[in-house]
Amino acid sequence: MEYGPLFVTLMGVGTVFFGLICIIFLTMIMGAVMKSTAKKPAPAAASAAAAPAPAPKPQGMQPEIVAAITAALSEEIGIPSNGINIVNIKKI
Repeated sequence: MEYGPLFVTLMGVGTVFFGLICIIFLTMIMGAVMKSTAKKPAPAAASAAAAPAPAPKPQGMQPEIVAAITAALSEEIGIPSNGINIVNIKKI
């Protein structure tokens, strides 16, 4: 039995949409399970007295941003990233 191109296309598209719908339902189920197992927050009055002071904001660039800039620069100039020493980064 020979299948036409339209049948093959429709079966492929149908399979993809069925898979996507399954993924949606699985993520909804996993979200419900995670919400039910999450710890309940303590009352605000009790936690405010016991909570430590918030950590200060770090000064300068975040390490992830520096790593991304280093990777892009090393790719552009063709030098390995361990051969580059970035001393200062200024926002333009």
